[in-house]
Amino acid sequence: MAIGPRLDIRQTQSLVMTPQLQQAIKLLQLSNFELAAFIDQELERNPLLEREEGERGPEPAEPKADSSDLPVLDSAPAEAPLLDGMGAGGAEDGMDVDYDNTFNNDSASDAVQDESLGQWNNVGGGGGGFDDGESNLEQMVAGEISLRDHLAAQVNMDIVVPADRLIALHLIEMLDEAGYLIGDLDELANKLGCPRERVDTVLRRVQGFDPVGVFARTLKECLGLQLAEKNRLDPAMQALLDNLELLARRDLPGLMKVCGVDAEDMAEMIGEIKALDPKPALAFDHIVAQPVTPDVLMRRAQDGAWVVELNSDTLPRVLVNTRYYSKIAGAARSKDDKTYISERFQSANWLVKSLHQRATTILKVATEIVRQQDAFFRLGVQHLRPLVLRDIATAISMHESTVSRVTSNKYMATPRGIYELKYFFTQAIGSADGGDAHSAESVRHRIKALIDSEGKSVLSDDSIVDALKAEGIDIARRTVAKYREAMNIGSSVQRRREKSLGM
Repeated sequence: MAIGPRLDIRQTQSLVMTPQLQQAIKLLQLSNFELAAFIDQELERNPLLEREEGERGPEPAEPKADSSDLPVLDSAPAEAPLLDGMGAGGAEDGMDVDYDNTFNNDSASDAVQDESLGQWNNVGGGGGGFDDGESNLEQMVAGEISLRDHLAAQVNMDIVVPADRLIALHLIEMLDEAGYLIGDLDELANKLGCPRERVDTVLRRVQGFDPVGVFARTLKECLGLQLAEKNRLDPAMQALLDNLELLARRDLPGLMKVCGVDAEDMAEMIGEIKALDPKPALAFDHIVAQPVTPDVLMRRAQDGAWVVELNSDTLPRVLVNTRYYSKIAGAARSKDDKTYISERFQSANWLVKSLHQRATTILKVATEIVRQQDAFFRLGVQHLRPLVLRDIATAISMHESTVSRVTSNKYMATPRGIYELKYFFTQAIGSADGGDAHSAESVRHRIKALIDSEGKSVLSDDSIVDALKAEGIDIARRTVAKYREAMNIGSSVQRRREKSLGM
């Protein structure tokens, strides 16, 4: 048999992931914020896409019975302007400004020369100076004071020596968001060309600033500064700070032995520790958590049924500008121009179609979740039934991967709060009497309820297992321990120690 090259014609079928199909799959798993950013990019890239400018229809009226239960996401009202009605005879014409009664808070000592950088740094806490004889109104606008501004003002008032002020300013820049001092003090001393002892002296000085506890290098030092301010840093309390790991392990007998106190004094000392602030700087510098914008809204109708609808505020509104397409398509002459216009038109049409399909799929999945978790919405978390992706996929005739993408980073506003769609999928725990399985989330809720109501008689994990089996829940002791630790609940030994000391 001769071996050589030859040509054959074959006909086969295969599934090919086209760019349009890949884009549709990508859109499914995007959150509403990521989708808005993607739409903005497409609007810049495709000249045939435009945002819908028409007015939105009236929003559906909320039912009076459950409108108080639905979460309200209102934006803060716009602030009123600082200056209003400054016309003739007002402050603009300079008639009402008393320059003799306005002073400059800056002083010669506020400007400190940083020799290492060769620049002049203003270490004052700000000032109400004048520029060309006119009042600087921007400095009079009220604003939130940051931690660094608060500390810099104290440096300007309490530290007179310019060199020490410069060291204090560098120490301020070495603070993290919790107020702890990070970095190497030896490197700071070498950078500024001063002895390490002088840096330590300034550090002890600024550790007395408000809020008490800033500039600490460890948790022990932070708590010690606050106790010293209250004149409560006695030898017993110092021994407690030296053995914080015993407190974390709830080893109260060991702590009482180390500190040399009885149970009553130890309970009082632990109460004082709990009253301290381990992160004193968070009262100044903090990041405001953005509220979650739900993709799906759920409410109860007048007949008692559930109404599930998409949140119109999160739906992107884009259209294909067919009039502009007809205009430029007729004026195109070269082959490249015609190809580009045709590709942009097809891409725009596919994007609009994909967005509509995404919205329809999300609504279909959310509606089926509400149908299968009806008992949870009516009766509470103890009635949350076990659910997996396969159950929803089978009910709506979709693939499990599609349901997984739809439920990722999507939220639903319900009468019981805002939940991620992934929340409603929980593992199943068998029933002891052969009945319906129980949801893992409902079992965790039941474990917490048993521990919260245990009173003086502390329940062990074995006792909790027996109590759950009496309710028809077949669960192992190690599973109870795993759920209990996940909820940050101590063991029966730790809880018994806390209750014996009144913690």
